[in-house]
Amino acid sequence: MGKNSALPRTTGQQPSWMRRCVFTTDPRIVGIQYLWLALVAVFCGTLMSLLMRFHLVWPNVALPGYGLIKPEEYLALVTIHGTLMIYFVLTAAPQNGLASLILPAQIGTRRMAFPRLNALSFWIVLASLLVLLTAFAVAGGAPISGWTAYPPFSAVAIAGPGQALGMDLWLASIALFCFGSLLSAVNVIATVIICRAQGMTWMRLPLTVWSWFIGACMIVPAFSVLLAAAFMLFSDRHLDSAYFLPAVDIVNGTILRHATAGDPLLWLHLFWFFGHPEVYIAVLPAMGLTSNLLANFSRRPPISYRTMVYATLAIASLGFMVWGHHMFVSGMNPYASRSFSLTTIAIAVPSTIELILWLGTVLNGGLQRTTPLLFTLGFLSFFIAGGATGPILAQPILDSYLHNTYFVVAHFHLIMGMAGVFSLFAAIYYWFPLMTGRRMNETLGQWHFWLSLIGAYAVFFPMHLAGLAGEPRHYAQLTGTATYLAQLVPLQRWITFAAFALGAAQLLFLGNLLHSLFRGPMAGENPWQATTLEWCNAPAAGLHLVVLDGPYAYSPSVPTTFPIRWEPDAKEE
Repeated sequence: MGKNSALPRTTGQQPSWMRRCVFTTDPRIVGIQYLWLALVAVFCGTLMSLLMRFHLVWPNVALPGYGLIKPEEYLALVTIHGTLMIYFVLTAAPQNGLASLILPAQIGTRRMAFPRLNALSFWIVLASLLVLLTAFAVAGGAPISGWTAYPPFSAVAIAGPGQALGMDLWLASIALFCFGSLLSAVNVIATVIICRAQGMTWMRLPLTVWSWFIGACMIVPAFSVLLAAAFMLFSDRHLDSAYFLPAVDIVNGTILRHATAGDPLLWLHLFWFFGHPEVYIAVLPAMGLTSNLLANFSRRPPISYRTMVYATLAIASLGFMVWGHHMFVSGMNPYASRSFSLTTIAIAVPSTIELILWLGTVLNGGLQRTTPLLFTLGFLSFFIAGGATGPILAQPILDSYLHNTYFVVAHFHLIMGMAGVFSLFAAIYYWFPLMTGRRMNETLGQWHFWLSLIGAYAVFFPMHLAGLAGEPRHYAQLTGTATYLAQLVPLQRWITFAAFALGAAQLLFLGNLLHSLFRGPMAGENPWQATTLEWCNAPAAGLHLVVLDGPYAYSPSVPTTFPIRWEPDAKEE
């Protein structure tokens, strides 16, 4: 590329809108497509959760134009809600979407290593979402076996409504999502390894890039195992295999016999070998973003950058050694339970190290109280509150009582759900100028933060109390023969009112987003005075970069200034 390489290339004919915005290989456009997909998924998932809350408290009240929600329909809502949030929001947006949107520029390149593969991964994930939502429209409806799909009920069509074609569609959706995410993960790994700018050494990578890279390395084994398990379960359902089915079983009064004997616990091992690393696949990008934003808005580099990197690597490694703590009540060997308990406690060590380093940055003061920073602090709050209950559930004797209660629901909604969603809000508010050239309204953003923070704790903190009282998580209603559950109706009514208030608060974000897209104030080239390379125009303009310093360097003599340390390279691409 010659000396005029910074000039935009023209061909005399501009590509069509479809070519530029839909069928594109531009990583930023693909990343934005992922974020819109996640927005649709979170809207659908939130609507389902509000319908579940409504039915749980008022099970005999008919919905206008629909009627009563049946128990099997409630379970279908639980299943699809969990699937949408885990896969299409907490994985697709932070790992696939933000990595495509930001990662190439942060390492000084214009594109992913395999641009067409990157675009293809999005379309496969979109197909996966459409297949999943189609389950509501088929005979029998959506599956009712939960997002974990435990056999034998998920393996036998006569197990209940939705377990025939609806369950097949769920499996097809999961298989497509796994395949699309694997393509995205391989692309991220290759991009970081081979596409870094000159001077961008491993220890000069932004911590966001480290989190995406390590998350992608986790996706490859975790989603490969889930993909294989999905094919095995489909085989049990249609090809007369028996990976997860015992030799003799009774389902809905029907005796089922199989030539060979499988074991439902095999599915639990395979699923949770994916399932617990999935927690860190969703949370690691949030942890990297937290380090990045705290450095930027405190005008100080992260405390001990290398410690942050090694702690993240330790979390990823230990994340594959803890899946058995989801199975303490399955009858596993007590020695195995003790081992999984110890590894679960051990993984708290690197997480706590990162937390202490973050808090050190916060307590040093001087933070700019912008909306992205507030949502980052909200993430820290949920990370602490949700993480505090993790060691409790890591004890087999305590988990035997709390397993499958609302205590578990509260735990993972705080540590994974709200923590992950708040980090996504932080990312959108922070990188919105990069996507659109405009800034979102700060006043509306801060109102959105405070209402969401208060609403989230009002919803999920009382669930701990419901779990301690022994309320199971999948019951469609609390009135019936178990009188102790009826006593929890006032608590669940409070949670329901708080959930509707939390949902209403998100209208502030939606209105702010749509208004700012067209009428938000212009942001300028680097509105946050950031040091990372996505805020310089060189990669987009086609310049080859030479990186001169780490991602969080700043001028000691002028603490408020953050120069982006790079210079053009004379070499052509």
